[in-house]
Amino acid sequence: MKVLYAIQGTGNGHLARATEIVPLLKTMAHTDILVSGTQADLEVPFRIDYRYTGISFIIGQHGGVALLKTAESLSLRRFFADVITLPVHEYDMVISDFEPVSAWACRLRRKTCIGLSHQHAVLHPSSPQPEFSDAIGKFILKNYAPSTFRYGFGFKPHGDQIFPPVIRPEVRNVRPANHNHYTVYLPAYSDRQIGMVLKRIPDIKWEVFSKHSETEYRDTNIHFRRVSMEAYTESLRTCSGLLCNAGFEGPSEAIFLGKKLCVIPMKGQYEQYCNAACLKSMGVMVLEHFGDAAPKLAAWVQTAVPLQITFPDQTRQILETLLTRHAKPEAIPAVK
Repeated sequence: MKVLYAIQGTGNGHLARATEIVPLLKTMAHTDILVSGTQADLEVPFRIDYRYTGISFIIGQHGGVALLKTAESLSLRRFFADVITLPVHEYDMVISDFEPVSAWACRLRRKTCIGLSHQHAVLHPSSPQPEFSDAIGKFILKNYAPSTFRYGFGFKPHGDQIFPPVIRPEVRNVRPANHNHYTVYLPAYSDRQIGMVLKRIPDIKWEVFSKHSETEYRDTNIHFRRVSMEAYTESLRTCSGLLCNAGFEGPSEAIFLGKKLCVIPMKGQYEQYCNAACLKSMGVMVLEHFGDAAPKLAAWVQTAVPLQITFPDQTRQILETLLTRHAKPEAIPAVK
C-alpha cells in the first residue's frame, strides 16, 4: 500500500504530532511525506518528499496573525499550480493533517481524502464553542483543507471518530520534575511585550521560547531561548507550569505531564477560541488579553491546581483503523 501523509506546517503542533505518527505509519505502508507552510520552527526526524509554501498565515508580534505579511506571502497562482501537479492519483490513500495542497488536489481529482487533525474535533457538533459566533472562522475550518472522511484529536472524547491527543514518546516516556520555573511559548508576541508582562512577576523564573530571536539571553527573571524541540521538551518536563497560546499539542502535553496550564487564544483564530472554551470547561485558566495579564498570572502561579489526564497511547490503533477502514482491497498486501 502506498500512502501520502500530508502535514500542515504553519505551526509547530502538526509537525510535533507527526514525529510520533510518521515512524509508525512507515512500518504499516510505503509512506511519502508532504509538508506545506512556512511558519514551523521544528526540524523533523524523517525525510520530506514534497515541500510547498501552501497557504500560510504569518504570525505577528501583537497577539495574532500579521495580515499584511500574510497577504504579501500568499500566491494563489503557486498554490493552484501545486494542487494541479501533486500526483495524488499515484497513492492508494491520502491522509491530510489539515494540509490544503493535498486536500484540494484530492478534491480536484475526485479522490478520497482522509482528514486526521485536531481541527476536525473542533468542528464536531458536541465540541465546546466560544460565547461569540464566527461564521468566517467556521468557514475557514471547514474549507481550508476539505476531506472526504473526518477524524479528529480532541481534549475530550466526542464520539468514535474523535481520538485522544497524540503524545510524543519524548513526553510520554519521561519522568516529570519540578525545578520551579515556568515555560512560556507565545509566538504571536514579541520578546519586548512578553518581558513587559513577566517582569512584573519578579519572584518567578520564566523560560521563554522565542520565535523572534536567534540568540539566547537573560533579562532579569526571564530566560529567552531559541525554539528547539529538545530544549522545549526538557523545559516542559521540569517546569511548574506552561503559559502558551490556546493551541492543541502544547496544552495536551502539559495536561499529560500534570503541569499547571494557562492559555491565551491568538487574536482572530477561531480554532484557538474553541480550544480555550474547551480548556476553560476543564478548569484551565484562560486569559483574553496579555498586556494587562500580570495580576492574573501572579495569582495563577500561586493558586492554580494542575489538571492531569493520562491520555492513552492509541496512535498505532488509530492508524490501523484508518488503513483497514479506507484502503482499497487491492492495496492491502496478501498475507503469506
